[in-house]
Parts: sequence; C-alpha cells; structure tokens
Amino acid sequence: MKQIADPVAHAAKLISAADGILITAGAGMGVDSGLPDFRGDDGFWKAYPALAEAGIGFESIASPQKFKRHPELAWGFYGHRLDLYRKTEPHKGFALLKALADKMPRNAFVVTSNVDGQFQKAGFPEHRILEIHGSIHHLQCIEPCRQDIWSADEIEPYIDEAKCLWRGGLPECPCCGGLARPNVLMFYDAEWIPKRTARQRESFERWQFSLKTMVVIELGAGTALPTIRRFSLSQGCPVIRIDPRNATLPPEAGVGLAMGARQALALVAAKMGLEP
Repeated sequence: MKQIADPVAHAAKLISAADGILITAGAGMGVDSGLPDFRGDDGFWKAYPALAEAGIGFESIASPQKFKRHPELAWGFYGHRLDLYRKTEPHKGFALLKALADKMPRNAFVVTSNVDGQFQKAGFPEHRILEIHGSIHHLQCIEPCRQDIWSADEIEPYIDEAKCLWRGGLPECPCCGGLARPNVLMFYDAEWIPKRTARQRESFERWQFSLKTMVVIELGAGTALPTIRRFSLSQGCPVIRIDPRNATLPPEAGVGLAMGARQALALVAAKMGLEP
C-alpha cells in the first residue's frame, strides 16, 4: 500500500479542489474542549463515578427505560450533560473549520452524531447542521403523547453530582403533564421523535445536490459505533479522517491524520494560508 508522503499537504490539496466541505463529527471532536470521552465503560465511569459505584453503564443510563423506571437518575445524568454543554466553549478547531468552510463556494454542511450543540455554539448556521441522534437542547414527551419537540432553554438543572440525581421538579410535557425527556436517540429507543432530524436531513440533501465536488472532513468518529465512519465513506468523495486512535484509511479513499481535531485543523489551515 503506497504511503502518502505529507498527509497534511494532501488534505489541504483535497480541500482546495472541492467546492463544499461535508463535516462529519463524532464524540472525539469535543475532547479538545474538555468534554468527556465515553468510549468504553472505563471512560464513562471516570466521568460519572456515582454510576460506576452502582455498576450502571452508558447503555443502561442512556435509555428511555431508565427515564421510566428511575427518572431522577436518568435526568441526573442528562441534566448534568446539558449543564456541561451549555458551559463548554468550543475549542479553536471549530473556528478553524468554519474559516475553511467560509473559503468554499458552497461553504459546508455538518453531519454529527453528537447531541451537544457545539457546532451551533461555534457559529455554524442551524440550517447547515444535521444531528442524526437529535439534540440534548430539545425535549419531547416520554410517551410520547404527541409528536411535539420543544426547546430545553427554560430548564435549569439542579444536580446532586455525588449521587448523579436530579433534585427538584422533573421536566414536564406541556401537553399532558407527564415526564419530558431529551429529544435524543437513546439505546433501545422506540419512542424517539425524529421529526426535527428529518427536516435537517432534507436540508442536507438539498445542499448536497447543489455541489459539483465535495470533500469530507471526518473528526473524532469512533469504531465502536461506526455510524459516522460509514456515512463518510458512503459519500463517494475523498475523505480526510482525523482521529488520534484510528485514522486508518485506504489511500484511494482519502487521507488519515492521526492526531486530535484541534491540532490537525490548525496544521491544515496553516497549509492553506489561514491563521492557526
């Protein structure tokens, strides 16, 4: 297999040849911002020691069943995450990525499995983002009684972090008065309302149809749930895979950069004459 002599220069060349960037992002994109990495129970339990002590893994807490059986615990976990994402500032790599996108004739579109809203916070327009697993910043009914989705802006989390428990009144559905939950696709989730994500997908398809030459920049997409990796490779265009753990990519598919998102984007941007 022929090796690429200068992967960063090759990535810059691929971007320069395109008229639009498809940004695909997994959980690794937020690590440089200080967000926890949930790859494997060890990483998850390090961020949530109360759940480690109880032996509760990510798949168990991130499920509609946990909301129904132990809503204070489920909202303790999701409420903590909501508060964390609100307080977290996107790292410099987001701004570099937006600067790259702004140089393109058709700009960029973001497709992400993250529910944290960091791309919106970094200034990417709402109509150019597809959140395939929904958003923690939006709510729905646990049942659901209707197909309504509404903003979580009015929720103020009050969490007992030592026990990972929500304190006070739980978020309610404004229609039926029952329990509300995040509009996030969880594990074993038959009740998730995909209406908002479906509208985003329609916007993505319209944008994609307008392109002549596209390049994918994939950031921090894991292998345990390879949804984003598969999506990137399914687009039929060059892929720039950025991941410090597994950036492996056949040369005919594109180029891999085995480093964190912030570092890789700074190097590529500098190669293209943008300030790192």
